[in-house]
Amino acid sequence: MKSSLYDSSGKKKSDIEIPLVFSTPIREDMVLKFYEADKFSHVQPYSSYEEAGKRHSASGTISHRRHEWKGQYGKGISRVPRKVMWRRGTQFYWVGAEVSNTRGGRRAHPPKGLISERKTNKKERKQAFCIALAATADKGKVVQRYSSISETSLPLPIVVESLPAKAREFYSLINSILGPLSSLAIQKREVRAGIGKRRGRKYKSNAGLLVIKSKSEKVNFRGVDIKSPEELKISDLYPLGRLTIYTQKSLEELKDAS
Repeated sequence: MKSSLYDSSGKKKSDIEIPLVFSTPIREDMVLKFYEADKFSHVQPYSSYEEAGKRHSASGTISHRRHEWKGQYGKGISRVPRKVMWRRGTQFYWVGAEVSNTRGGRRAHPPKGLISERKTNKKERKQAFCIALAATADKGKVVQRYSSISETSLPLPIVVESLPAKAREFYSLINSILGPLSSLAIQKREVRAGIGKRRGRKYKSNAGLLVIKSKSEKVNFRGVDIKSPEELKISDLYPLGRLTIYTQKSLEELKDAS
């Protein structure tokens, strides 16, 4: 399988042989399975404070035996733990504490803060990762992901010889390769319409372009995601068909990994 190789200015240089990973048959259900499984590893553990509702002087139960200190023989009150507010001799004014049915007491069944990761198969995960990479070279999946695209004549996957060092040169590279699709390449953030602004979802943004470089290449540009093959996750490539640019060195690393 071959694709076009572009130089750092965005001009087509030659054809290049791409790794067999891009020929993997696409099964979206397998990728979705591991995308959902990865959510469990990013969940914020939530629980109440360990000592919440248990920091009172109340302890034990109220005794109903005769002639016992603090005993409530014949008083007809429950054996709920109580804290003393005041006393006069052997007369006590106390209120229930500690237990879940009292004011300021502990919760009956608080969240424990325990999150178990979903078990996954290693060979299946590797296969799902290969499928997600192959979808970046599939024109049907790219058109399916972006609603503003009806068709594309881009040679996929997009491979560049190397990335320019300056941001201005990098953005001109994107414009020359992607053409009208370059508007989808840069991440844009806008204020959400509606009540979601008051519920922690003030901004919404698009994913933008994914640039896969080798670990030896040191570049950083605003508005795009730049990752090496070892940093890639399935969540970076899902939904399938994300616009992706590969460097020539990163393809060699992908060939070794697969």
